[in-house]
Amino acid sequence: MSVKLKKISEPLVLGEGPHWDESQQALFFVDILDCCLHKYIPATGEWTKAKIDGGRVGFVVPVEGSKTQFIVGVEKTFKIIEWDGKADVTKDVKVLGSVDQDVDATRINDGKADPRGRIFAGTMGQDDPPGVIAESQGSFYRLDNDGNIKKLCSGIGISNGLAWDIQEKAMYYTDSLEHKIRKYDYNIDTGDISNLKYIFDFKKAGVEGTPDGTTIDTDGNLWIAVFNGSCVIKIDPRTGTLLQKVPIPALQVTSVIFGGPNYDVLFVTSAKINVEGKQQPPSAGCTFMVTGLGVKGLPGYNFRLN
Repeated sequence: MSVKLKKISEPLVLGEGPHWDESQQALFFVDILDCCLHKYIPATGEWTKAKIDGGRVGFVVPVEGSKTQFIVGVEKTFKIIEWDGKADVTKDVKVLGSVDQDVDATRINDGKADPRGRIFAGTMGQDDPPGVIAESQGSFYRLDNDGNIKKLCSGIGISNGLAWDIQEKAMYYTDSLEHKIRKYDYNIDTGDISNLKYIFDFKKAGVEGTPDGTTIDTDGNLWIAVFNGSCVIKIDPRTGTLLQKVPIPALQVTSVIFGGPNYDVLFVTSAKINVEGKQQPPSAGCTFMVTGLGVKGLPGYNFRLN
């Protein structure tokens, strides 16, 4: 089977945070800088979007048991919004809490639910000028099912790249400015992480660009979007081996998630941020679907609020 790529959205400013919703057979993702939530249904090709109030939106995750409610990270705040998938605006339902109150100019950048429905999300430093990020200003957090927020670590440049491997009792995480992939021991019962290790180094492996969003397949291998690298890479986190490189016709590849009825489609988001000295291809900022990879991913998790 040959690898095929299809463009499924028009160019966005900063496409990010893809989440495949099994109940609706739909892909949800965000445009961070345009403050919008997007929905794409592969079976029909329907693509809709809605404005989110409050500022830049870093991620979207459905709320368990609802087809119209989502948790989002907007600027420094976790909140639940309502969207029917058709209206051009969303409705605020509930603010759950905020982070980084003692730090200026950070925002929530990426987030996902873990197998127990807790939200793991982090922040990043100010991007000014575009492409130049303030280092060590962000932090990494866990939002528990009871609404409590716990800081897991600080000194983060750009919080990114979450994936869990239950068999390995591992959580994978990325601070993009390190150009490395982190592995933590993960306690599924408590949500606690410990014993930080680095399992892949972009510079040592000769991978140009920086690590961004991450997902995992059923073989336990990681698929990592490479910002400023025009590709997605596949690595074996147990050996630190680079297994595959999938070219993407966008310089700034931002995130990845498996979806489709059989979880054998890799959805890829990208950005078209104007950075001095960087040439952007015509399809920069588009969202893509990649088929024929010969692997399958795992279902994503929804947020559970007690």
